[in-house]
Amino acid sequence: MYSVTDPATGELIEEIPNATDEEVLAAIDRVDRGYTSWRRRPVTERADIALRAAELFAERADELAGIMALEMGKRINEGRGEIGIVRDIFEYYGSNGPALLADEPLTLKTGEAAIAKEPIGALLGVMPWNFPCYQVARFVAPNLVLGNTILLKHASICPRSASAIERILHEAGVPDDAYVNVFASSKQVPWVLADPRIKGVSLTGSEQAGISVAAEAGRNLKRAVLELGGSDPLIVLDTDDMDETVKATATARMRNCGQSCNAPKRMIVMADIYEDFVDGITKRVADYYRPGEPTDPATKLPPLASASAADEVAAQVRAAVEQGATLRTGGNRFGPGAYFEATVLTDVTQEMDAYYEEIFGPVVLVFRAETEEEAIDIANDSPFGLGAAVFGTDPERNRGVADRIEAGMVYINKSGGSVADLPFGGIKRSGMGRELGALGIEEFMNKKSIRL
Repeated sequence: MYSVTDPATGELIEEIPNATDEEVLAAIDRVDRGYTSWRRRPVTERADIALRAAELFAERADELAGIMALEMGKRINEGRGEIGIVRDIFEYYGSNGPALLADEPLTLKTGEAAIAKEPIGALLGVMPWNFPCYQVARFVAPNLVLGNTILLKHASICPRSASAIERILHEAGVPDDAYVNVFASSKQVPWVLADPRIKGVSLTGSEQAGISVAAEAGRNLKRAVLELGGSDPLIVLDTDDMDETVKATATARMRNCGQSCNAPKRMIVMADIYEDFVDGITKRVADYYRPGEPTDPATKLPPLASASAADEVAAQVRAAVEQGATLRTGGNRFGPGAYFEATVLTDVTQEMDAYYEEIFGPVVLVFRAETEEEAIDIANDSPFGLGAAVFGTDPERNRGVADRIEAGMVYINKSGGSVADLPFGGIKRSGMGRELGALGIEEFMNKKSIRL
């Protein structure tokens, strides 16, 4: 069942039944048939449609932000910001797609050749709830411009976002059979992926969902892009403005109420500034991140996306404290709705669950490092490898530390976020493949060698 439940109140607003097997099969047939004509459209036409989609998303930013606030509790200002990056993504691929898809000439020892860049067919997208529009855009925009068609299964708490995205894309000029939203259940995903008409899958979600989809993709020899969990480290080497460093790191962690895969979840601070940092971020978290309605522009701490999400974060924090972590502020689940206090934990050790797991909510973990080497060791001591950050005043030192961090992305003196022209993705148990930038259009591409 797909449903809309206001996470600020717990009120059930709407329920939508799952698609039947027959409806899902019909949707697969549509995107398969649509591929034949869509791939033959000139790339310039597909790119122009992407540019028109960018305009429409921008025009409807308030509408989409309101939908996200209701469905998963996103602050209204953050929702508008999310639509800004959606616009940027469609603009990037609409503007750069033709050049990115141009033949690549090769000079061989015995002649000439070219790499032709072609689509591969209908793709399945399995999308999450934490960024209902952005996550879709970074999968859909490059692949539509490339010439692939899309069957999109959104998160079960985001049916209104899913429907709004489909309407916008069709209004922009994407044919009805080139992008199809389907309210499929998770149980239907394996056999959809096994269908020979589906040529690949992109999933953003939990580690367990990634394992399941990767296994099914491998079993059926399908390409897969997986963006999974993260427990990103942020190393603070030194600072000449502690207040600004605290503000920047707290802002990065609390974005989207802490429900961001590539948010810095583990602050690793050098010993000589550790106490000042802990005092500063504890005060910032306690004083600034006060709860409120997600539709109120003054709100700094909205509810989490669901009651179950808030319950899980509460259980993780409670377990950490029971195992010996120090609770500096917060730690309480409250309602009505799915609210959880902004929280700071210190003294988390390797023996505790919280050391290795991802806490998907407004919780900051702070670690002390006596040396730069120890800071790097703590950063890399994780099953995840999505993003990371290094804060410091010496550019050469910052870059040296960044080079030694095991992650798909490292930011220096900034953290997290996403831009349309920078590849996004991780290593280890954070997934595989890249989205965005020039690399993002290549994952579901046939790079055909043509000998001239």
